[in-house]
Amino acid sequence: MSTEILTFGCRLNAYESEVMRGLSAAATDTVIVNTCAVTAEAERQARQAIRKAARERPEARIVVTGCAAQINPAAWAALPNVHRVLGNDDKLKPESWLADAGSAVSDIMAARETAAHLVTEFASRARAFVQVQQGCDHRCTFCIIPFGRGPNRSVPIGVIADQVRTLVASGFREVVLTGVDIASYGPDLPGSPSLGQMIRRVLAAVPELPRLRLSSIDPAAIDADLWRLIAEEPRLMPHLHLSLQAGSDLILKRMRRRHLRGDALTAIRRARDLRPGIAIGADLIAGFPTETDALFEETLGFVGGAQIPYLHVFPYSERPGTPAARMPPVPKPVRRERAARLREAGYAEACRFFSFHVGTVVSLLTEAADSGHSEHFAPVRLARPAKPGRLVRALVTGSTREHLLAEAA
Repeated sequence: MSTEILTFGCRLNAYESEVMRGLSAAATDTVIVNTCAVTAEAERQARQAIRKAARERPEARIVVTGCAAQINPAAWAALPNVHRVLGNDDKLKPESWLADAGSAVSDIMAARETAAHLVTEFASRARAFVQVQQGCDHRCTFCIIPFGRGPNRSVPIGVIADQVRTLVASGFREVVLTGVDIASYGPDLPGSPSLGQMIRRVLAAVPELPRLRLSSIDPAAIDADLWRLIAEEPRLMPHLHLSLQAGSDLILKRMRRRHLRGDALTAIRRARDLRPGIAIGADLIAGFPTETDALFEETLGFVGGAQIPYLHVFPYSERPGTPAARMPPVPKPVRRERAARLREAGYAEACRFFSFHVGTVVSLLTEAADSGHSEHFAPVRLARPAKPGRLVRALVTGSTREHLLAEAA
């Protein structure tokens, strides 16, 4: 049987799974489980997937990798039918996928390198991901990812441009720049280019790229060049997803974030002033330790006050070894209830945001015959099928709290 890849977690993991798909093409009867360590639920789902694969494919070789495996390799090696545990760097090395490669647990703490791999096959033949950065130098109190990904390392601009050029030639109409902390791009490279400088040079080097989009970014680290691009560059999509985590100053300080509530509001206002109609998204954690009802209401009020339509909400999850795991916890049922309230607030803002587009014409990237995303990353359902992988103009005829309804113009 062919290789099966099970991916958990972020867009960077999704990108790296596609790298592994290519590297492991010659492997037979193998299940690769690319784990995530952001939440206990993500780890639980990965363990469940491994046990299911062991039951349903008892002859298969199970290879476990990703951040959870990086942090605690022995625990994953002990699961049924696990043949190998690979570190985050080893999983991207061709030699790791040779038939006779290595021992059961790779050298997880080996020196980390900045690898740049070209992937030209994605589930959608319309949108592609390019890794521009790896690792994180910051230590938010809730986050275990720096232990799984290591320090910040940036991919050289020329390499990024070459990858984007190849993807466009392969038929992709949109590229998403991804990493662990993309706002930290550049200080380890000659000349210390900023994220905005890198984007400007990539767009200049690949004029044939129709659409460029960014993954989640820290609002405290948007540089001057990136602000200029937001204002002036039509190929940079009008969509900014911010790594906020909370809307309460006290909680943000306890999280050891680099911004406060006012900084986030200032960034959102500036983005809207520079690019009227820009879509704003945010990552939020519900039920962080010490979060009282009043502090939660500050975050809930922030969502409505800032009118944020795209929310990615996590109930807080203890990560052993982090400072937040030692703080007074919020009961788990309260975390879940707060997360649900935040999501409902997000749906309300999405309804409002989507309703503004009714009667307008959007630029739609078709990812399936009847659906895709607009330039504002609004999900769109088409009344009649269109060929996937195309940029089409579509008239928005209606909206729900989850998507726009449209007809090809």
